[in-house]
Amino acid sequence: MHVTIVPCLKDNYAYVLLAPGSKRAVVVDPGEAEPVARVLAAQGLALGAVLATHHHADHVGGTRELARIFPGLRVLGHASDRGRIPEQNEFLEHGASVIVEGLEFDVLHIPGHTLGAVAYAGQGAVFTGDTLFAAGCGRLFEGTPAQMYESLNVKLAALPDEILVYCGHEYTAENLRFAAHLEPSNAAVSTKAAQVADKRSRGEFSVPSTLAEERATNPFMRIGSLELQKSVASSLSGDRSPTAILGAVRAAKDKF
Repeated sequence: MHVTIVPCLKDNYAYVLLAPGSKRAVVVDPGEAEPVARVLAAQGLALGAVLATHHHADHVGGTRELARIFPGLRVLGHASDRGRIPEQNEFLEHGASVIVEGLEFDVLHIPGHTLGAVAYAGQGAVFTGDTLFAAGCGRLFEGTPAQMYESLNVKLAALPDEILVYCGHEYTAENLRFAAHLEPSNAAVSTKAAQVADKRSRGEFSVPSTLAEERATNPFMRIGSLELQKSVASSLSGDRSPTAILGAVRAAKDKF
């Protein structure tokens, strides 16, 4: 699978996916139509499907225009997002497998940021929207700490270490600053922060990461770290459960 990263809006990423030998692409999270259409035109491609990770406008704002340009466009998202994703015509549940333009993905329902958030895992990659960022996770707009814990540390954590993680925003440098604040002795965080700073200074994207990198650097996947737990201990009120720790870390990030 070939992946073209398409910057949208202020700091969003859409992804144009292409199976070998195909001239029909898939796009993940088209926050706006024009940048996606420009990439498709430059590569001589038609668009066959949209994979929406969740309903927020900065991820699906371009869907209606793309459906106008490409009649018959498949628009896939979670079943609970019916009526919230423009032009959605396929309604997915956790555990489903979908084949779009020669590419097969497993659907993971990963609520937390929103209740209908999904990830698409396949072809050696996973597209996580705003649930799992490089070194971070999305705000809990609709879900709970318990949901986010399960989404990150059970469902996504079951994927292989080497899988490439493509997330929805260029937030990595700021996320790593927060990770270093919670775990100042974590050498993996400081190493990755230097790598990301170098990439960004050269105008390169910080994505994708790998799940192994997330296990090593992402505070929301490092709930068992004693150093991290100490950093948020004052806000735990005696509850040291993994869910409570994740909630405390998310609350600290919201104020960081």
